[in-house]
Amino acid sequence: MTRQTPLNPLVVADSVTKLQADARGAVAVAASHAGLFAAHEALAAGVVAVVLNDAGVGLAQAGIGGLALCDRHGVPCTAVDHRSARIGDGADHLRRGRLSHVNSAAAHLGLHVGMSVADAIERLRIAKLAAADPGDPPQEARENRALPGALRTLVLMDSASLVTPRDAGAVVLTGSHGGLLGGQASTAIKVDVFAAVYNDAGVGMDDAGISRMPALDARGIAGATVAAGSARIGDGRSTYESGVLSHINHRARALGARVGMRADAFADLMGRATAGT
Repeated sequence: MTRQTPLNPLVVADSVTKLQADARGAVAVAASHAGLFAAHEALAAGVVAVVLNDAGVGLAQAGIGGLALCDRHGVPCTAVDHRSARIGDGADHLRRGRLSHVNSAAAHLGLHVGMSVADAIERLRIAKLAAADPGDPPQEARENRALPGALRTLVLMDSASLVTPRDAGAVVLTGSHGGLLGGQASTAIKVDVFAAVYNDAGVGMDDAGISRMPALDARGIAGATVAAGSARIGDGRSTYESGVLSHINHRARALGARVGMRADAFADLMGRATAGT
């Protein structure tokens, strides 16, 4: 069979937040979870198709919630099995990823569950595709809560990208996955908070979904993840209200945290802990 000339360029990123101007009109492999906000970010960047990560699918299927959004705009969107490639690592998705979910627009082009990302990209690059305007983004939430008797601020945020310098020393519960971006320790969190909680995204290939934990330890930050099945990924309030700890780092353990603890109890514990403990 004669190989067709690609119509669409390819961009590879460790997160949809890293997509640049060259993503417009391109097929994107971005290693974020395939939730609603991530899919919207990809559409807003002007991609004509996007490959994301299923993040263990998780509670309320939040890890693949963006596929339907892309379908509404006629844009092919697929999710990679979190057990086949490291979440937060776009190059690994391209190299090893296997599709676990495809939306209708992708299925129409012959993409299917079990297909390699490399083969899927080959089909997407030769297809006649168009970008779509997704409209206003779903509102990513950030809220501060006061815990009685706490020594430090509690902050809930849907994405770790919302952390700011004023959060230094706070207890931060996020909806983000617990994976380092591109394996870089510096991406664990942007500021030195006291404690940080993420979603384990099903843990996945090479334990990527919890790879922030040792990087946080190295900075003296208590780190934990909640099980993907216990809280909606991409939703910081869900992390706090229903999350159950699946993994903790050494610093968190030294402060009294335990696997199986509820995230709200962990937040209370961290809020009251003395820094020198």
